[in-house]
Amino acid sequence: MPQGRRRSFSIAAFGFLATVGLVPVGLVPVRPAMADEQPTLRLCADPDNLPFSSEKAATPGFYVELGRAIGQALGRSFQPVWVPTYYTKRQIRLKLLTGQCDGFVGVPDDPSFINPRLVVSKPIIQLGYALVAPPASAINTVQDLHGRHVAVQFASPPQDLLATTSDVQMVTVLSPEEAMQDLATGKADAAFIWGPSAGWLNHTVAHDAFRVVPVNGEHMVWTAGIAFPRDHAALRDQVDHALDGLGATINALAVKYDFPGAKPGAKPTQDAQKSVPDDGKPDATVQAESPPVTAAAAPNPADIAAGRELFNENCSHCHGPDAVQGEQRRNLRLLRQRYGNDMSQMFMTTVTHGRVKKGMPNWSGIISNEEFQKILAFLKSVQEPGS
Repeated sequence: MPQGRRRSFSIAAFGFLATVGLVPVGLVPVRPAMADEQPTLRLCADPDNLPFSSEKAATPGFYVELGRAIGQALGRSFQPVWVPTYYTKRQIRLKLLTGQCDGFVGVPDDPSFINPRLVVSKPIIQLGYALVAPPASAINTVQDLHGRHVAVQFASPPQDLLATTSDVQMVTVLSPEEAMQDLATGKADAAFIWGPSAGWLNHTVAHDAFRVVPVNGEHMVWTAGIAFPRDHAALRDQVDHALDGLGATINALAVKYDFPGAKPGAKPTQDAQKSVPDDGKPDATVQAESPPVTAAAAPNPADIAAGRELFNENCSHCHGPDAVQGEQRRNLRLLRQRYGNDMSQMFMTTVTHGRVKKGMPNWSGIISNEEFQKILAFLKSVQEPGS
């Protein structure tokens, strides 16, 4: 996905001519180094993750435009460093902590992302999940989903939440795009998906055909910031100071990129609100309530058995019958030890995108979403003790 940035032909050609001696040295401009010149601000961002970031000049995304504004406030030029964010923690280790970028934008205030080698900026913006429904529907809260077909992304908090209810028919998808498509075709009555993606897709693809209602509550809302290496705490402090003066810019960008709940001229929200207060009583002022999230329902033994059969038919040639594999790097019984709570997301990302260089194909279109879930249920049932 990332593409090399183009240089101006005239500048490149001029440099080449000077190199081979076809341009008099006196005509080549020499820019003296300034002792007080500020270095470029380099922020790691995904090249294909709208509405947050994109390498496309016409729609650079919320984080890229904010990075430019921060750079301007600091008197620095700005350069995005493109990295895919399917494996955010890994990219933080490989890119940020090796000095290939100065900061990693969009890190959530999630304890699983807290690394003793990092410091994080003030919150930039509040992000969370949202309900998407037709304008005429009566769906305004999570409680209104009862008796409905609801599109949810696999291994997401909305799926975990709705798994605790008995009268919601979940339509499991692998992406917000697929959820919006199911909503548009009538396969689902509503979608319960990542809010920024919902707002962006509703505007750019569905032409504002639906209502997008933010959902507040535990495990439904986070704030995002910029992570820096711990030895760059001084830069973090400078960025924090810049953010103090960029509230209006942040709000304008949230409106531009269709973040749910963003309104022109509104003060940006940085502190996540909860729709279930400490006393356990619903907050009547919250537009879309969400009951406390509990653990997902236990896998059905029949699904585990079916998943074992599917695994042995399709995966055992590399990962061993019943996932028994002596080669540690291919031992899928160690997934939870390696990835912890990210095990499910890592599994789904890998099987639906592949690892071609390592001989792992993309199984999308060969194995269905439901079959992926059964294989995952089987793998969860055989994880090694101590994981």
